Amino acid sequence: MKKDFVTMFDLKKNEISEIFELAKTLKESQKKGVEHRILKDKTLAMVFEKPSLRTRVTFETGMTQLGGHAIYLAPSDIQLGKRETVPDAAKNLSRWVDIVMARVFAHKTVDDLAKSSSIPVINGLSDLEHPCQIMADLFTVFEKKGPLDGLTIAYVGDGNNVCNSFVAASILLGFSLRIATPAGYEPEKTYTEKAANTVLSIDPIEAVADADIVYTDVWASMGQEKEAAERKKVFKKFQLNTDLLKHAKKDHLVMHCLPAHRGEEITDEIIDGPHSIVFDEAENRLHVQKGIMVWLSQQH
Repeated sequence: MKKDFVTMFDLKKNEISEIFELAKTLKESQKKGVEHRILKDKTLAMVFEKPSLRTRVTFETGMTQLGGHAIYLAPSDIQLGKRETVPDAAKNLSRWVDIVMARVFAHKTVDDLAKSSSIPVINGLSDLEHPCQIMADLFTVFEKKGPLDGLTIAYVGDGNNVCNSFVAASILLGFSLRIATPAGYEPEKTYTEKAANTVLSIDPIEAVADADIVYTDVWASMGQEKEAAERKKVFKKFQLNTDLLKHAKKDHLVMHCLPAHRGEEITDEIIDGPHSIVFDEAENRLHVQKGIMVWLSQQH
């Protein structure tokens, strides 16, 4: 039976561990120059409604390193739901390729792709979740801090798709999550209602106090450009800067899923400073997504 990775809730705790073990092995192989063509002759279709540096490069490079091939389908190539229905596109792709990764605006699009496809579908980002990002983030935390049990992660900023995936991960893995957002910008309520280890706040200092990890994201995501000026005013006190991070643990680590709007949600001295592991997590998108693709292929 095929498995998809459309939301964090598609995985169980032990399955996340299995993917992390795969990612660790694949990362070590890549660093040592050991060939690992596990997906030889397999093809990944990459469906993009939204452009991205990290998503495209890491999936395409990862598939090449695994011995397979990736096809980039730009917004103008496929036009999901316009040139043909999403289910019809899914049925076509299922006849030609082995895995689909879709980076879309509406979560329903990737959900419908998965429902109509006979091959694994991966959510490369939707308005509801960004599960590949969170998998890479948590793998990075594990590398730097060890087991997630007992750690406190503070998320400061917009309660967006990244934040939603963090909440889902906290439900599955049981780590402590503190979220600080301005009123009206909270994460998805259906997620937070299930999250026993998640605390919501409108005070960034309260969220960051004694935190092991402090995480942020842009205040205005792609598609929210018209709100950017207003959001800058609303989120002003939610910036990751030296003053705020004085409240975190002395050995805290700083994370950002990128791209960063330097001088807005995070200052240069923080993103480039000694506590930042921002570019480590960006690198780990490659290794973890390779793990996800291999793991899904093994289930299929």
